[in-house]
Amino acid sequence: MNRRTILAALALAVCSAAPLAVQAQAWPSQPIKLVVPFPPGGTTDQIARHVQPHLQQALGTQVVIENRGGASGAIGTAVVAKAPPDGYTFAVVFDTHGVNPSLIPNMQFDTLNDLAPVMLIGKSPMVFTTHPSTPYKTLGDVLAAVRAKPDSVGYGTIGSGSLAHLFVSMAGKQNGFSMTHVPYKGGGPLITDSVAGHVPVSIASVALFAPHIQTGKLRALAVTSARRFPSLPEVPTVSEAGLPGLEAESWWGVFAPAKTPAPIIARMNSEFANALKNPGVSEKLVGQGLVMTLSQPPELQKFVASEVERWGKVVRENKITAGN
Repeated sequence: MNRRTILAALALAVCSAAPLAVQAQAWPSQPIKLVVPFPPGGTTDQIARHVQPHLQQALGTQVVIENRGGASGAIGTAVVAKAPPDGYTFAVVFDTHGVNPSLIPNMQFDTLNDLAPVMLIGKSPMVFTTHPSTPYKTLGDVLAAVRAKPDSVGYGTIGSGSLAHLFVSMAGKQNGFSMTHVPYKGGGPLITDSVAGHVPVSIASVALFAPHIQTGKLRALAVTSARRFPSLPEVPTVSEAGLPGLEAESWWGVFAPAKTPAPIIARMNSEFANALKNPGVSEKLVGQGLVMTLSQPPELQKFVASEVERWGKVVRENKITAGN
């Protein structure tokens, strides 16, 4: 390759990179959309709305929250995966993001390749709860009821294929019990029916249920962490309550369309972290039971890959489908 050819190749590379560089420098010059792939009221929606005003102030542009629920978060996330990689569309996802690839046939996007990781926001164990009017004082009471009469107790989750759904399915197959799944379309609707006593038992993140446990509207039966959770010290783990060796955590993350310029990803990571560290935001979320992670993008990508592998194995071994 002669000198002229080398110089021409370098010039082409510089010209190709120039639009992305200019785009990143000018960003943001229009409103930014945060897609929440669940209805209003759940923890994913709450996180987005807590950070929204701080992002607007830091970035100097309007930040619009768009709730696009359905298919355990896959519909709204597909909108982001297919959006232009220009830094104006992001997704705030829940733990279903790592489960959906194994449960939803012909999903409209590739979880690991069609999205660019921005940040793992944090994690929270799940908690079994029941309405105070039910006869279930412990998780052991629930297990005794469904072992004596399979499927006699319904349990609510944020949706078919959610981490809570998989956890109960897995626990049932390993421990000889069967409960009736009552899937909701997100955390908001689940809270409404749980607090009203319309579903006997519910399981979701501590972050979602903590305010209602603290006010006595819900009774906490067991947490899914390996150790007792600091904000609920009197609540036993599922291992202590009769399901030995089991644990799982809910989590939340931020993604952009694949090929979004790295400088934009870095800036959004930084501004999300700053917003979540704001005392008014962190006190509310940590008080609800969310353990902040605030990771860099590569950590989120590695984590999601491990979640896809872990829960894919559970789905296959337990023959779980989104509808059961």
